Amino acid sequence: QVQLVESGGGLVQPGGSLRLSCAASGSIPRLSAMGWYRQAPGKQREAVATITIGSLGLTNYADSVKGRFTITRDAANNTVYLQMNSLRPEDTAVYYCAARAYGRGSFNYWGQGTQVTVSS
Repeated sequence: QVQLVESGGGLVQPGGSLRLSCAASGSIPRLSAMGWYRQAPGKQREAVATITIGSLGLTNYADSVKGRFTITRDAANNTVYLQMNSLRPEDTAVYYCAARAYGRGSFNYWGQGTQVTVSS
């Protein structure tokens, strides 16, 4: 069993910053990637940023967050971070941490989610 525990969400004003953290624990298989998804009220869950666990640490970002969000990882500790700068009201959502086991085609482990609210 794998547990993904997120932290760092909260309320921030437009233009502000937040840093999300996600730590994997339990019987962790070899992971190939970790990432962040989000779901706003009335919308489908969407990928925000992903990063491979290997030495290259390849990243991928949603167009809406490029240049504002940065994903990093601590591969040795199965931890991933999301630095969010220049936050906008449209970034308001529940943010979910996700992990993909090696050999799987999609993310198959999910955290409980953390609320991010951008409002003045």
